[in-house]
Amino acid sequence: MFVDKATIMVKAGKGGNGAVSFHREKYVSAGGPDGGDGGRGGNVVLKTDINMSTLMDFRYKRKYAAGNGADGSGRNKTGKDGEHLVIRVPNGTVVREKESGSIIVDMSDVDEFRLVRGGSGGWGNKHFATPTRQAPRFAKAGLPGDELEIILELKLLADVGLVGFPNVGKSTFLSVVSKAHPKIADYHFTTLFPNLGVVYVGEGASFVLADIPGIIEGASEGAGLGHDFLRHIDRCRLLIHVVDISGSEGRDPIEDFETISKELRSYSPELAGRPQLVAANKCDIAQDDEITERFKSYVEERGYRLFMISAASNMGVRDLVNAASDELSRLPPPTVFEADYVPKPRMQGSPEELVIEVFDDVWTIEGRWIEWILQNVNWGEHESRMYFERVLRNAGIYQRLESMGIRDGDTVSIYNIEFEYVK
Repeated sequence: MFVDKATIMVKAGKGGNGAVSFHREKYVSAGGPDGGDGGRGGNVVLKTDINMSTLMDFRYKRKYAAGNGADGSGRNKTGKDGEHLVIRVPNGTVVREKESGSIIVDMSDVDEFRLVRGGSGGWGNKHFATPTRQAPRFAKAGLPGDELEIILELKLLADVGLVGFPNVGKSTFLSVVSKAHPKIADYHFTTLFPNLGVVYVGEGASFVLADIPGIIEGASEGAGLGHDFLRHIDRCRLLIHVVDISGSEGRDPIEDFETISKELRSYSPELAGRPQLVAANKCDIAQDDEITERFKSYVEERGYRLFMISAASNMGVRDLVNAASDELSRLPPPTVFEADYVPKPRMQGSPEELVIEVFDDVWTIEGRWIEWILQNVNWGEHESRMYFERVLRNAGIYQRLESMGIRDGDTVSIYNIEFEYVK
């Protein structure tokens, strides 16, 4: 199955906690703190894999997490770093942040990219020893790793894209000029997913050709296969617009050309403005010379080069291929989508976002910021409790409580911690 779009959640590993430990050795008194630091959490890394051609691997597994860092231990031992998680994606995958739609990275331009970073390990108590605090009984908790919900979009790496109505001969053309073997049949929507083929023009000259499933009128509103696969020609430098000139299905080639051009503009005006060559296919079975001449005049008036071809009998195909190769030699390199994603601060939440509510004489404080502060407090150690009190005061929490009417003796509840408020 061809899957070209997937949404996944990635989470880097949490840093290990610092250790609270004191050096103990025979004949050595007051050995001092020797708690080691926690290990760093593992990163989530994207890596391109030229052997992958679809995002099928992400169809059923949606959550990916790197390893957590190990906690520190005594004797100044640092915890082991968490294992990095490497996620392999096809070349040409564009990664977007789901919430904003911003582009994080275009994997056609890089081989490896760190998507989210693991959290730092917490400091052990050895870092907090001072001349006046020689036996610190607290350490820092490891920081959580970054996490993101992302959209993976596969945009095939092709130089030339074939566009046109269903059953106009695009797949036949691809099979004739390359070694690709797309499904070919005499009914609409034979092609249900994009096909790629390498077209060899001559010594040292070749290009990649993409056959896109047929577009019909109303595709922008979901008719037919919609615009689901047009993303695969976003990178194409040149388009070949294939039109059935024979009138075998009773349609007017000029109307077909205008309809497809309109649908391209509704998807992307930039894509519709790319250089185009027009291929009038099935010319060997065309019955009405007047329709052919009228279409020729129509195309030439708009500045396009027209090629009369028959993909089935290989008539005129080589001239079109040579013209496409010549045109590509003058065009800029394939599009690489620039990143516009702005990462959020690693420590999410702020004192201003805390939710303070009162129930009778009990005041509750909740929020991500206060959760992070609580991880770094050792309630059995006086210095650590004083650190917590200073952080709340400096952050303006006490001032907010007093402005809301808290009184001496009221209870302040912060998750599983309760204490009596004293001004």
